[in-house]
Amino acid sequence: MAMRKWLGFSEGEISRSDCKPCSRLMRHTAGIFTFGGGMAFWILCRLHYGPRITIPRTLRWAACGAVSVGSTSALLVRLFSPECEPQNIAAFDNGKVLQG
Repeated sequence: MAMRKWLGFSEGEISRSDCKPCSRLMRHTAGIFTFGGGMAFWILCRLHYGPRITIPRTLRWAACGAVSVGSTSALLVRLFSPECEPQNIAAFDNGKVLQG
């Protein structure tokens, strides 16, 4: 699913043995950006509504920000990371690349 091959960024090489597998890289990136997205949308909600803010409205904005930013960042990692190219995923699945 990685788009690096179609955009000409990939030469088909296999990743080094000390790199993270694609699934772990996506999970870590999504986790970090979920927290950041929730905080950013909470701040945007506070700026947008000002004194009319309510707790349910704030939580709704934060939840929407966390889900949207976390899933978008995981998708971008999946599309553009060299670890997520098909030959590297196959190498990790077959055990050709040792995980450290």
